[in-house]
Amino acid sequence: MAQAQTGMNKFYLVLGGGRVIRDETLLYLMGKPKSVSIPVDVTVQTADTAGFRGYLLGSDTAKVEVTEYADYQCPVCQDFETIQFPTVRQQLIETGLVRWRYRDFPLDMHPHSRVAAHAAACADEQGKFREMHDALYRNQAQWSPMRNAAGAFSDYAKAAGVDGAKYDACMSSAKYAGRIKASFDEAVKLGAKGTPNFVIGGRLYQTTMPSDSIRAIVMRALTAAAPAPAQ
Repeated sequence: MAQAQTGMNKFYLVLGGGRVIRDETLLYLMGKPKSVSIPVDVTVQTADTAGFRGYLLGSDTAKVEVTEYADYQCPVCQDFETIQFPTVRQQLIETGLVRWRYRDFPLDMHPHSRVAAHAAACADEQGKFREMHDALYRNQAQWSPMRNAAGAFSDYAKAAGVDGAKYDACMSSAKYAGRIKASFDEAVKLGAKGTPNFVIGGRLYQTTMPSDSIRAIVMRALTAAAPAPAQ
């Protein structure tokens, strides 16, 4: 009888343990970020672009503005951002020569690029664009092959210091879909096709470039913009 009782106790212990596991799994699934979809064919409203020209970095008084049109899921863009851009930032932006303008150009071939662009916009809403931008490129190899990258993006945003609830609400609303579409349309109008693209001194460069090449083009643009010496 004691053995039977012991067996029953083990049965209920296992049953209870199974229930705990199921409950923990349910809680995990309930808390897991859901898939996020950002619409592509939206009508751009005036409010989508009012007061916004892109994500700016550098002095407002810089004589040369460089615009980068890029895709967060593009491996070539990732190489530029992680290898070349730190030198560009040190030599050209922090010295006051250049103001950098980052614009989204999410390609259809990259299924997570538009969601990533929206994630950066939601982080920007809380003053954390650059932190999120860098995290997306730095961790591209991790999230790019995922079926659903929303959870990874949420983790990066929280690590950057954003309010998680506000970020999640922003992502669910897809409120910046029009802004991203406007940026995409701007790039297409200029003639951009692949990524990355750069506009320097009013000229479009449809290829990635080492920091030395960008510096050389900027210096030529500065020379062209300099006033002619008095006669």
